[in-house]
Amino acid sequence: MPSHRFRLILLSAALLAAPLAGCGEDKAANATAAAPPPPKVTVAKPTQKLVSDYDEYVGRFVAYDFVEVRARVSGYLDKIHFTDGQLVKEGDDLFTIDRRPFEASLDQAKAAVEQAKANLAFAEADLTRGSNLVPGTSITQQTLDQRTQAKRVAAASVTAQEAAVRQAELDLQFTELRSPISGRIGDRRVSIGNLVTGGTTGNTTLLATVASVDPIRFEFTMDEASFLRYLDLASAQGSSSANRGMSLPVRLKLIDEDTFGHEGKIDFVDNAIDRSSGTIRGRAEFKNPDGKLTPGMFGRIQITAKPPATALLVPDAAIATEQARKFVYAVSADDVATQKYVELGPVVDGLRVITAGLDANDTVVVNGLMRVRPGIKVAPERETATKEADGTVVGTN
Repeated sequence: MPSHRFRLILLSAALLAAPLAGCGEDKAANATAAAPPPPKVTVAKPTQKLVSDYDEYVGRFVAYDFVEVRARVSGYLDKIHFTDGQLVKEGDDLFTIDRRPFEASLDQAKAAVEQAKANLAFAEADLTRGSNLVPGTSITQQTLDQRTQAKRVAAASVTAQEAAVRQAELDLQFTELRSPISGRIGDRRVSIGNLVTGGTTGNTTLLATVASVDPIRFEFTMDEASFLRYLDLASAQGSSSANRGMSLPVRLKLIDEDTFGHEGKIDFVDNAIDRSSGTIRGRAEFKNPDGKLTPGMFGRIQITAKPPATALLVPDAAIATEQARKFVYAVSADDVATQKYVELGPVVDGLRVITAGLDANDTVVVNGLMRVRPGIKVAPERETATKEADGTVVGTN
């Protein structure tokens, strides 16, 4: 009887163990099926490129030439020959002052010349007659001297009146105000019919201003240490210190632009450092065929600070931030992602320069950064970072 009872207990235990074993196998299978696959990421090796180190400065555009149009003669404004803000060429008519008073003055001056010439002719004839007489008998020496003096006075009067004619002709020419330079003219400051004060004094009437357009200059200030560094760089490149580094290339961007797309050259560096600020003024020249660059406009200029050297570049999308430090994810040969802390340089052609912390043989995650954690295994798709014409960084197999 006891053995029968023992067999029943063993049978019950076996029946209970079978379902429990089945549950354990199902849980293990489910655990294996629930493990997530490695995240897919795009990886690429850093781009190697010859780049230069740049310094950046903020400055303002100034016109190559800027002229205030003022009248040289006084009179009433008769005509205006331009539209406010238009482009004008050197020699184009801008204003006309009423010419009639100056034409009358010129006619008077010409008439005075004719009168002076008539007086001279009479004085010369009178002197000739007196010279043919016997001095001391028919004519006194005093009378002969008086006729000689009269002839000289008449000749001087002719010279003076001819000068008056030339001045009257100049005044008549000055009634036509022409553009002294090519550029863009501002708005008119005086309307037709108003009296214009001319001359060479400081109270003359300002009629308009003309600013040259192409080329245009950009003024900025640099600190003393940077100025010395540029001189050293210019000397290393074979330039003499006399030109003060004017051969250094510069690039510029406006406040609404992302890249330094305007290329120019330094054409002037001041001859003294400002004692109060410790800076020196520099000036660069840029071409401006479309007239977009406007005097008074702000911009940022880049100046080469070091000779060109090979650098590693990655897209900005590959760079992550950990508090104050920057890092990238480098993928090892066994596809494990690890953090590499890097130091950043400027942006060149849409890619970020890495100055330290990265090797040319490293493989960097450039897409899918949010799916990566340090030490996890990833499923990399290998690509090469390139830059499209519109400035976007893309991958090509």
